[in-house]
Amino acid sequence: MPRFSVIVPAYKVQAYLHECLESVLSQSYTDFELIAVDDGSPDACGEIIDEFAARDPRVRALHLPENAGLGPARNAGLAQATGDYLLFLDSDDTLTPDALRAIAGRLKDTGEPDVLVYDYATAFWTGETERHRFTEQLTERGPAPFRLEDRPGLLRVLMVAWNKAYRRDFVERVGLTFPPGYYEDTPWTYPALLTAGSIATLDRVCVHYRRRRAGNILSTTSRRHFDVLDQYDRVFAFIDRRPELTHWRPVLFRRMVDHLTTVFTRPDRLPRGSRGEFLRRARAHYRRYRTPGAPVPLRSRLRHGLVHLGLHRTYRVLQAATILRRRTGGGAAGLARVLKAVCLQAHYRIQLRLPLRADRAVFAAYWGRGHGCNPGALESAFRALAPQVRTAWIVRPEHRHAVPPGPRPLVSGTAAYWTALARSKYLVNNVNFDRRMVKRPGQVFVQTQHGTPLKHMGLDLQERPAAARDMDFAELLRGVDKWDYVLSANRHTTLTWERVYPGRYTTLEYGYPRNDVFQRATAADVARLREELGIPRDTVAILYAPTHRDYRRTQRAALDLERLLDRLGPRFAILARAHYWQPATAPRADGRVIDVSDHPSVESLCLASDALVTDYSSIMFDYAGLDRPIVVHAEDWEAYEAARGTYFDVRAFPPGAVARSEDELIDIFATGHWRGSRSAQLRAAFRERFCPYDDGRAAERVVRRVVLGETEVPPVVPLAERRPVPSAASHTRPALTTVPQPSGPRVTSH
Repeated sequence: MPRFSVIVPAYKVQAYLHECLESVLSQSYTDFELIAVDDGSPDACGEIIDEFAARDPRVRALHLPENAGLGPARNAGLAQATGDYLLFLDSDDTLTPDALRAIAGRLKDTGEPDVLVYDYATAFWTGETERHRFTEQLTERGPAPFRLEDRPGLLRVLMVAWNKAYRRDFVERVGLTFPPGYYEDTPWTYPALLTAGSIATLDRVCVHYRRRRAGNILSTTSRRHFDVLDQYDRVFAFIDRRPELTHWRPVLFRRMVDHLTTVFTRPDRLPRGSRGEFLRRARAHYRRYRTPGAPVPLRSRLRHGLVHLGLHRTYRVLQAATILRRRTGGGAAGLARVLKAVCLQAHYRIQLRLPLRADRAVFAAYWGRGHGCNPGALESAFRALAPQVRTAWIVRPEHRHAVPPGPRPLVSGTAAYWTALARSKYLVNNVNFDRRMVKRPGQVFVQTQHGTPLKHMGLDLQERPAAARDMDFAELLRGVDKWDYVLSANRHTTLTWERVYPGRYTTLEYGYPRNDVFQRATAADVARLREELGIPRDTVAILYAPTHRDYRRTQRAALDLERLLDRLGPRFAILARAHYWQPATAPRADGRVIDVSDHPSVESLCLASDALVTDYSSIMFDYAGLDRPIVVHAEDWEAYEAARGTYFDVRAFPPGAVARSEDELIDIFATGHWRGSRSAQLRAAFRERFCPYDDGRAAERVVRRVVLGETEVPPVVPLAERRPVPSAASHTRPALTTVPQPSGPRVTSH
């Protein structure tokens, strides 16, 4: 029989569940069982639980056939528990290090009480932590154990199940169970404290309660908040069945009124139009359970009067100020710009009042740089699979020529642009739209993202000032609030996005649409692209695509491409793709360095090349779907990781050979190691982890789900059955004996 049974119910928390379960399994006190309950979760929670159960015998996995709610899920765990004491932990929260050891020690020191109450700290999404304000109630001074009559102030501590340890035989004797619905902790914790024969406290933070920016049940607007009324019915029914507890009615009445007014006055809980109904029902509860005797503090009397008299107090914020740009440039031109901006915003406000157009979709990518990436692939799929939807593409004026025939081009900042944002049902982008865009009810925003994250993104940049620079995180998250769907290419990406971009969106783990072309292109397409780019015949074309360096003020190429080609000889050419924040590459006289920085389609460049050389760019994850050689040039990994932060060490799990210097990179190509068997093995493992859905049908799955409303999307083609188009050099190997060898150590394996 273990000392503790830790019960963790899980529902739609896949981004946080790993950390939660690890916080339990990594405890220094090991005498426990962990009962993880998959509450019919539609995401990967069940798989994650099974992974932990397979690796650690202390984990017991329970899978409920359908979503039952937090209370019934905890009850399912209770039925399986065998420990002396029961602990509950929500699946997005964590135990602090050594918490179980501290709890076990305090239980022993206080004579095995029925209930032990310990402290917690709120961990905000901003990274801050805050200990709760009633921590003085948990002092360990004075007699212990005690009864609630000896320290009634404990009822001021948050009435939740997860900040207490309960003796299991006490729970069974009293017959405690969790009810369904929201606020399920209320009819559990009050009866537990009121009937406990012995209580002790532990003045130590044992739980970090994660306050998510979005997704917490109690911060979700819903009629389910009416459940709080039913839960207090259960509390008072429990008291009525036990006359010895009658003297607690005045205290519980006051606690109930405080709770109901909190639910009523919070702006994010009750739906619009239901507040009056809630107040009427709360007033009925007030009259039904009113029990004089517990004094009401002066600061709470107004709140009690709100419920008692049914005063429908509402809080409205009026925003009537229009802020004009202070720097207009002066003169008539500046005034004209201001007047134009005012007129466009007035036009936009008018358009927002007109009906949505269900047959319109507007797309954009990379801040209006042109047609491409995931939005480009989706725009084509919209026209093919949902021809009833008319598409438009937003571009900056200098990139208008890059919009292909099909979508209607819209220049950023024009009246037509604002009309499209106001009235199109579907909004698709790989970044955020203009911050002034108002997301209307009925609009569907598909955030496609533009890569698999290796470097830190979103909220993780709060700890990386060199990378974040002047990023406005509040504005970033206001943009996240507008997302309805977010695309993901793999489990790693899904878990990262849901944590660093917290919101109420739905993740579509379908693959990246921009990579569909890799499975559909033909050898003729590859030959045509190489000819258009001017790649010399019978050469191995290396696509060189480095990423941005946050720790450098001035961006510069990490490789000397002239030296590289001089050492490798005439059988190699380089397609140099500078990051859009880097300077372009100077061309070479013999045509073997081709600057493709301004090419509108990076997917075309991937198809035209025979191998990829990159450092830490997310292009490696896309290129892996082509199953062509990749070489990672990681010369400055330590500096890059320190400034930007990364989610894993690409040198330890690379998609191919790894070079730690320019000479090593030359050696990798000179010896043929770049496409040797070891590099192929590394690439296969990398593809399996990061390209599970890139089978050529990602865009189709998205359109069928989002536009056509189909729940059964096309199945994924297994990796072994995919046939990406081969490179032009896949059947020709350069004669290695003619390649000059560099000085320095040779690299044979990584």
